[in-house]
Amino acid sequence: MVRPIRLSEMDHKNCEENIVNHRQRVITALNHEKPDRCPMQISLSPEFAQRLRSELSLDAGDGDNSEGGSQPQDLDILLSSDMLLTSVGWANSYHLSDQAYTDEWGVGWKAQPYSTPFGEGYYTEIAEHPLSDLSAILKYQPPRADRPELFQESHEMIERFKDEYWIVGVTVCTIFETAWALRGFETLLLDMAANHDIAEHILNIPFKYHLAAAKQLVKLGVDMIWLGDDIGAQDRLIISPNMWRKYLKPKMAQFISELKSINKDIKIAYHSDGNIQALIPEFIEIGIDVLNPIQPACMNPAELKQAYGEKLSFWGSIDEQYTLPFGSPADVRNEVTDRIKTIGSDGGLILSPTHSVQLDTPLENFWAMVNTIKNTAY
Repeated sequence: MVRPIRLSEMDHKNCEENIVNHRQRVITALNHEKPDRCPMQISLSPEFAQRLRSELSLDAGDGDNSEGGSQPQDLDILLSSDMLLTSVGWANSYHLSDQAYTDEWGVGWKAQPYSTPFGEGYYTEIAEHPLSDLSAILKYQPPRADRPELFQESHEMIERFKDEYWIVGVTVCTIFETAWALRGFETLLLDMAANHDIAEHILNIPFKYHLAAAKQLVKLGVDMIWLGDDIGAQDRLIISPNMWRKYLKPKMAQFISELKSINKDIKIAYHSDGNIQALIPEFIEIGIDVLNPIQPACMNPAELKQAYGEKLSFWGSIDEQYTLPFGSPADVRNEVTDRIKTIGSDGGLILSPTHSVQLDTPLENFWAMVNTIKNTAY
């Protein structure tokens, strides 16, 4: 197995002096120009992160990543990721744990164990919705988004790494996902169809919270805001385009407009799993700059590049459903090379897996991905 050289942070900075700065690499790609190599960002599930630490003889770390995007900076630096992520929002409430818990929003979670050839892990699933009963809605008080402690990590990251890395402020699960966590998925969909005022009231709770958080992140100096909601299934949208246009598009447009009024140069990345191709022209219309995660089992990355590559950049596209967990190292290398030649043909691409790397991924495949990205020059 090919392993990277272990570097201390100081060693890393010394080695990086003679190559393109991580931040400049991302800027070049987002300007639709070719950097020295394709920028890279890799999120890790906590179980895989611990397995990787053991492989590299690192200390155990804190044992927990937020699904919202934050993860130990030492692994990002060691892997030569070009972006650092700092997350504020409801997604930070989602922790992979073997214990049931209730988050600060009142959403209850339960643990679901699973097995892989590389060990045991846990997912957590929503078990309780605090606004499932109508009587709870009007008296509900969400957490406050103006607490200074929410932004301490972000402030420290910007102060320390702004000159070297592209810093991403994460406020995913921006509206729809947090709203249905509060209300219940089917119940919220029924509200959206038949109880407009209730639906608007509940959707506005996470909208206002995440907008306040994102505005503060922009003021602190992040380079990009990563927002979004999963609105795509494997082969179609999970809500109709008209329902998205009625409830979510106006809020997203306002969200983006307010951020760009603070910093006209802020980049906006939008996340949704699944097949969301029907809405991409409208994403561009409301000011989205970068689309994530481009699941290749749902949408063809090369076709998206051909259709929208002049107006959009792309972040993701390395298959976490099939290639990384079940392919060979050669399959992984071929997929990385193909993405660079097609969706990244003239820049405009940040390579990453389409989800956090899961425990079922062989380390040989993980290193094949990392090393092929790092060693493939444009």
